Amino acid sequence: MLALPLPILSFALSAVACVLVWRLDIGSRLARGFFICVFALIAISTLLIGLRFGYGVEQLAVIQRSIPLFIGPLIYLGFLALTQPATKMRAAIIVHLSIAAFAALLPHILPLIRPYFDLAIGTSYLFYSVALVLLWRKGDNSLVHAPLHLIRSLRLWMLVSAALLVINLVFDTGIAISFAMRRTDNAIQLISYGSIISTVSLILAIAVFSSVSSRRSSAKPASELPAGESTELEGAIRSLLMKSQLYLDTNLNLERLAKRLHVPARALSEAINQTQNMNVSQYVNGFRLQHAAKLLEVSNLNVTQVMDQSGFLTRSNFYREFERVYALSPIEYRKRYLGKSNGG
Repeated sequence: MLALPLPILSFALSAVACVLVWRLDIGSRLARGFFICVFALIAISTLLIGLRFGYGVEQLAVIQRSIPLFIGPLIYLGFLALTQPATKMRAAIIVHLSIAAFAALLPHILPLIRPYFDLAIGTSYLFYSVALVLLWRKGDNSLVHAPLHLIRSLRLWMLVSAALLVINLVFDTGIAISFAMRRTDNAIQLISYGSIISTVSLILAIAVFSSVSSRRSSAKPASELPAGESTELEGAIRSLLMKSQLYLDTNLNLERLAKRLHVPARALSEAINQTQNMNVSQYVNGFRLQHAAKLLEVSNLNVTQVMDQSGFLTRSNFYREFERVYALSPIEYRKRYLGKSNGG
């Protein structure tokens, strides 16, 4: 029989994790809501597993089997919400959750495809693990809504989440094969092992969230730069960038900018963090975006030419940053500006 305390322990830890995530400021209420939903679904799923295999309660098996289809989408949407404004999330939410809901309902509409239900779950796990890795590859600057002190931790948890989805894929595949071969004992044993992994992962998650929450609620460490010096240094950076248009250099980085100002790179980074609540790359991109917006307004250059002449290396990064700041694509921005200029 299934070791019932393991699913129940996972249920309790998931419930605690929901509370801890709710108390954690990760920079986006929407993202926090998605992560709370993930832990809530894990709590419900582990409880139903315990009731089903510990007490033989089969009435809610349909719900228990459908929950995994929503875990991947919710995790992905949670991290995605940290990369773009909430107003841009509506389409992604509708698409990803609608597909999950359709996949959950389809076997009940077409009973003939029920044997392939586990394949749909495995596909979901695989797809969203890859999607998380691709989101992680966009780098620190993509998490524009995350607090600076959490960016590294959140990017690490992107990879951890992707790895956990792959682990779930392996276990669910093994469980499905065991049931198909009528090896119920093996399937239940795999479920037990899965509960152990789930429990350990939740303990680690709770430890991380508790640590971050404690640091967030405690007083911030003393800065190496007085507030006045940070403001003065930021002013010097701004003046240099505006006069020299150094931001148009696609190879500009923290070290090169610090050398131009004859200051330590760490001091420069801290000054931007203190005064602007962003990192140096985001700060420089702000000047590039202003330049790009001006070109869109007064020139006949196409979007690619505007991108090239504004210091951006890739089209995807240019579009993402432009939409983050102006809530419009470059093409939409130009159309709206021309419409206003013509009195439209």
